[in-house]
Amino acid sequence: MSRRTFVGFGFGAIQSGLFLHEAFESGNFDRLVVAEVVPDVVEAVRANDGFTVNVASADGIEQHRFQGLEIYNPTVSKDWKKLVDALAEADEIATALPSVDFYDRGEASVAKLLREGLADKQNNAVIYTGENHNHAAETLEELVGAHDNVQFLNTVIGKMSGIVTDPQQIADDQLEPMTPGSTRTFLVEQFNRILISEITLPGFERGIEVFEEKADLLPFEEAKLYGHNATHALLGYLASEQGFQFMSDVPDELSTLAHAAFLKESGAALIRKHAGVDPLFTEEGFKEYADDLMERMLNPWLRDQVARVIRDPERKLSWNDRLIGTVRLCLSQGIDPTRFAQGVRAALKLIPQSETSPWESTDQSEAEQKAVRTALLS
Repeated sequence: MSRRTFVGFGFGAIQSGLFLHEAFESGNFDRLVVAEVVPDVVEAVRANDGFTVNVASADGIEQHRFQGLEIYNPTVSKDWKKLVDALAEADEIATALPSVDFYDRGEASVAKLLREGLADKQNNAVIYTGENHNHAAETLEELVGAHDNVQFLNTVIGKMSGIVTDPQQIADDQLEPMTPGSTRTFLVEQFNRILISEITLPGFERGIEVFEEKADLLPFEEAKLYGHNATHALLGYLASEQGFQFMSDVPDELSTLAHAAFLKESGAALIRKHAGVDPLFTEEGFKEYADDLMERMLNPWLRDQVARVIRDPERKLSWNDRLIGTVRLCLSQGIDPTRFAQGVRAALKLIPQSETSPWESTDQSEAEQKAVRTALLS
């Protein structure tokens, strides 16, 4: 395989601990570039000529150090030009932003930079959209514009990760900061089985070889959102209600309830909806998926903070997201979502009280909204 160029947007835990990590480990890239708008982060990585990621396995935590990264701030004109040039030659590009809402935000937006960088592109390239959204690729392509030699790919990233800032946790777990003296510490789990859309560019070979292509990614995106994410949120809100700080601290009765919700509610609904698509959507396949995820969610070495899991409850209670979306999925498949309803009620306690629920401001039918309310009140 010829040597390649990788460009990433956003330097958080997923970019550093997944995309860049796998690009470095592959040995298939001779140039790795990232765009980051926080000046202190850019300067720290440049001064250190690299960065460190803490990787949690079932047995402990290892530090992975990487050198040779080019990091540029797109709000700085000379850095903008360097990013445009890097995009023009890039083979693989990855966005890892807080949400798809950031694609076209600000003068130095990702969409604007991509439009300029891809304008006269000669080689083929793929763009992995790493935001937790079922149509992130389509959203970004609409903003940037279609190109015959560029394919926008959706992803299913079931990798738990975060940025640790608590000095006590950093000291207790002997974590290493991103760079010496930095307040940003990356902690990610070892998992790297990432699903992506099937690549249709003629003759294209990925440098990041570990990803797995799927011809129809949507069923797997739903398994991630309404299975993995929904169960994680359910467990997080119930853990918060009982005052736990870390997911690994939750008692057996809560993890047993969450596991049952995973299998008997969202899992059963997903199996009914997507039967025959893949071995995942069978009782045996989904049990293996759920068992693995529950073990990883509760990994004491990952020390996932409950506060991180439950942040932004308004979004997680929206019509198509992990809590109300899972309740709706279950109802559509004739399954009573009693356990997920407990998670919804716990999440509702964390948002300002109003006359309407978060999902009632949508244009969905009154009949379906009534069915959701009935399920939550029963």
